[in-house]
Amino acid sequence: MGETADTFRKRTNRVNRRHAKIYLNGARTKIGRDGLITTVPRRRMPSFPLRGFAILFMAAILYKSVMLAWIGPTIYAERVGALAEGTIVEQAGAWLLQADPATVAVGGVLGPLLPR
Repeated sequence: MGETADTFRKRTNRVNRRHAKIYLNGARTKIGRDGLITTVPRRRMPSFPLRGFAILFMAAILYKSVMLAWIGPTIYAERVGALAEGTIVEQAGAWLLQADPATVAVGGVLGPLLPR
């Protein structure tokens, strides 16, 4: 293969990468000094997945509420207390699983609905 084939392959790879970026992130148009309109891929900015975090937070509250309603507040407090006396990981779990006002409120609503 000659030098022209290598430069052609490099150019086509660059165009393919650019089209892939446009496909994934969208595009914007840009007008150059000579009046030529070109399509430029949008820059993808890293974003915090707020929706996923909210769903995870709500699932944690629901899980804690179901457990609180299922086994009762005294046994739940005893089990969380037992976790708090364990290793660092268990202490972190106890901190996450402690009964907060939202957990108690949702657990109070779910209590009559769950079988004992």
